[in-house]
Amino acid sequence: MRVITGTARGRKLQEPKDASVRPTTDMVKEAIFSIVQFDVPGRRVLDLFAGTGQLGIEALSRGARECVFVDNSRASLALVRKNLELCHMTAQVVQADALEYLARCGRFDLVFIDPPYHAKLYGDILSAVFLFDILNEGGIIIVESMRGEPLPEASGPYARGKTYSYGKISLTLYTRKQYDDSTDSGEL
Repeated sequence: MRVITGTARGRKLQEPKDASVRPTTDMVKEAIFSIVQFDVPGRRVLDLFAGTGQLGIEALSRGARECVFVDNSRASLALVRKNLELCHMTAQVVQADALEYLARCGRFDLVFIDPPYHAKLYGDILSAVFLFDILNEGGIIIVESMRGEPLPEASGPYARGKTYSYGKISLTLYTRKQYDDSTDSGEL
């Protein structure tokens, strides 16, 4: 597992010693960053279910303004901290239940959601994202899931976008609409 490009390009990241964390494969990580390559610099990023922290670290390496890493596992967060140190980066690392964190987290521009596949959390997590409205206008969510996993439709100002498949893995995009004030005539 290495950082693909940016300021930490080529740095090898620590991996878990057991199967408690399933790191995103390099092929899928490259696909994710091909999709959002122009939406990373200067953005506030959330790496939910951070695991090793590789997605957030890749975003920081590519110029993200900040990244918050959230996981409920102490071991995962220790790994995230170690990987940040290896890349000479600093970031906020939070031990919390994902649903509880979403209720108080503020807004982000880019969110990576990659829960344990067997946990069946996609519906609850995305419902919380929509309810607490955590994305800035024009923001993007990328959900990594097993191919064929049913994901909910979006609600409110959110829209479900394209799904990309890579072997057994799918990436599904959700966006928060941007509002164009130029069409507002000012009349009530």
